[in-house]
Amino acid sequence: MFLTHFIIGLLVSSFSVTVILLIRKWFGRQLTAKWHYHLWMFLFMALALPFIPTDLYNFSTVFSGGETYQTNAPSSNMKVTGTDMIQGLQLIQDFSVSVNRPNLSLLNIGVMGLWISGMLLFTFTMVRGWLTLRRIMNYSSPFSNQEALVLFEECKKRLKIKKSIKIVISKRVHSPMIFGLFQTYIVLPSQHENWLSLKNYEYIFLHELSHYKNKDLLTNYVILFYQIIYWFNPLVWLAFREMRLDREIACDASVLQLLDDYSFSEYGNTIINFLDLSKRASKLQIVTHLNGSKLQIKKRIERISAYKHSTKKPIRKSIFIYVLASIILTIQLPFVSAFSTKNDRYYFNNDGVVFEDLHPFFKGYEGSFVLYDHDAQQYRIYNEEKSTLRVSPDSTYKIYSALFALESNVISLEESTLSWDGTEHPYDAWNMDQDVSSALQNSVNWYFQELDHRTGFETIQSNLQAIHYGKSDVSGGLGQFWLESSLKISPVEQVKLLQAFYYNQLGYKEMHIQAVKEALLLEKNKEARLSGKTGTGTVNGKNINGWFIGYVETKNNTYFFATNIQNEDGSSGSKAGEITLSILKDLGIY
Repeated sequence: MFLTHFIIGLLVSSFSVTVILLIRKWFGRQLTAKWHYHLWMFLFMALALPFIPTDLYNFSTVFSGGETYQTNAPSSNMKVTGTDMIQGLQLIQDFSVSVNRPNLSLLNIGVMGLWISGMLLFTFTMVRGWLTLRRIMNYSSPFSNQEALVLFEECKKRLKIKKSIKIVISKRVHSPMIFGLFQTYIVLPSQHENWLSLKNYEYIFLHELSHYKNKDLLTNYVILFYQIIYWFNPLVWLAFREMRLDREIACDASVLQLLDDYSFSEYGNTIINFLDLSKRASKLQIVTHLNGSKLQIKKRIERISAYKHSTKKPIRKSIFIYVLASIILTIQLPFVSAFSTKNDRYYFNNDGVVFEDLHPFFKGYEGSFVLYDHDAQQYRIYNEEKSTLRVSPDSTYKIYSALFALESNVISLEESTLSWDGTEHPYDAWNMDQDVSSALQNSVNWYFQELDHRTGFETIQSNLQAIHYGKSDVSGGLGQFWLESSLKISPVEQVKLLQAFYYNQLGYKEMHIQAVKEALLLEKNKEARLSGKTGTGTVNGKNINGWFIGYVETKNNTYFFATNIQNEDGSSGSKAGEITLSILKDLGIY
């Protein structure tokens, strides 16, 4: 969702700028001008975080070691007798109640449109600046002062620059500037030639060439790119204004290192003279200038006047400050990973998985089918991407709600009945007293909401985490977190968890497992037994999410399955059940 990425970008950029500004304020005196400027490189890296695929630095896999279950437990000893039949598949009940959620689609579109509009506006400004630069070049002329040209080549040698850099003069500029990544130009203002001495030229050349050597021309484009992307955040604009000032101060320091002490004042006066003679500071963002705003010049002159060759900052302190900045900014990674993905994907070791094309069964639906063959110890999956995508479990969660309540002694096998309070519900089957078996078969919301309230938030949270139930997040509130809210699980995880449930690898009492198994039994015949649970996610009156999970027990094998379907409306648990049974029949399983 674009709105999510927009918020991530705003938070990451604001936090990063604030951290760097505070570090500059607290530790700035411990850094040289060069190290001071390079501190801003951390901002470039931080601003790139929202655009980096979270798979590259996702931290959820660090904790995924316990999310696998053994699947080689002995098969069930259940026996099928005679021709006992349960009422066919009519027991695949599909009860759901709509939950109301704010529709953020219009807000999402609005924010995206506003952001794109801002990007286009600032891109237009950049293009206009580039056209202005082209006009400057079209009306420029070659620089012909031979003495100054010889001096320019000497300055290049002092800085060990071999690339060909052209010098031109123009009436359209009021301060020396340098620009161009592939062919680099230094533009000098022609109207100032009457007072420029060779010494002034030396200072100008050393300053502009230092920008070139320090890769500041490339930095201009990076700054411009991020200003276009983050145009909405005033802190980013403040940061780049400060960065440009730090860059000029660092460049001044590079020049002063090449001069003797007696030349410092002359260098500073050269900068001031261009400020006096310039009508206004240039707004071109893709060039670097000798001068700047009056406030920037004031700060630069103060630094120049205080500069001393002997001043050296301890390298250890600088390294410490850089490490501190990197640690503080790196703590954003887990936040960005969690916020951007919402932990919405399960990282599954799919070695040996057979991927099948079952799209004819899913006509009109986005969805996935996952099957685990216990005897072959093999997964068969349709739609790999959707199979690991975590979505709301809806009523399939009720399997584990019942288990948690039984294990916590909220109910017992003998006393699991809860009295109906008389509130009319949309389904007749809900308007009566319920025990754990009838509540599971009729998917009675109020029963399991009451169980969860009695079981308690902390107990449910700890149980979900203990069994590795997808994204074990109950922040959506008791009675609501499993209804298109915070709790999420993927089809693959549903199947893995069903195996752990079936073979009681969860550490619960066997009699509680058996009680829930009996409630999940839908149909049995001479050949097999089908057990399962549906789930339907209904938001604002529309069925957007459908589940059918369960297992098929045959004489010689057990198959665990999970089907999930999604679309804007019509994705119900009963439809997921129809799709599942068609696939199982086609595979010759049931």
